[in-house]
Amino acid sequence: MKTRTFLLVVIIAAVAAFVALNWTSFLAPTTLSLGVTVVQAPLGLVMLGLLVFLTALFLIFVVYLQTSFLIEARRNAKELQAKRELADKAEASRLTELRGYLEAELQRQTDLDAESRAAVLTRLDHLDHDLRSAVEQTGNILSAYLDELEDRLERHGLASRPDSSE
Repeated sequence: MKTRTFLLVVIIAAVAAFVALNWTSFLAPTTLSLGVTVVQAPLGLVMLGLLVFLTALFLIFVVYLQTSFLIEARRNAKELQAKRELADKAEASRLTELRGYLEAELQRQTDLDAESRAAVLTRLDHLDHDLRSAVEQTGNILSAYLDELEDRLERHGLASRPDSSE
């Protein structure tokens, strides 16, 4: 039990014990002035009635405050849940958008890679063809120079004869 609740129960028990011990004094009639008129009534019983009335009024006020607090807390919880769901939807939307962006970028990079690869292969084929042509031309030129050199040597008679012995 909470300390405040325990203290309230102790005070109510003390008042009840005080009333029980002094019940005859509470019922003794007394002259009471109400401002406009004078009445004969037991003062203790009137005061006890006022105490019970104020206690009931206080309890009603506490119940009202507690109820309004619970209603406000429930409304805040619903609003918080709605905001949380909205934030979750926004986050999911951002993730979906990011996934789409990443897929598009990956596709673009794949396309660029394929284009680059095709360009490099085309360039390599072209260079290979040029290199082969250059090697063939060099071979042809060398062959022509050798043939020309052989012709000059034969003209001057310096060509070596395979059947002559030296």
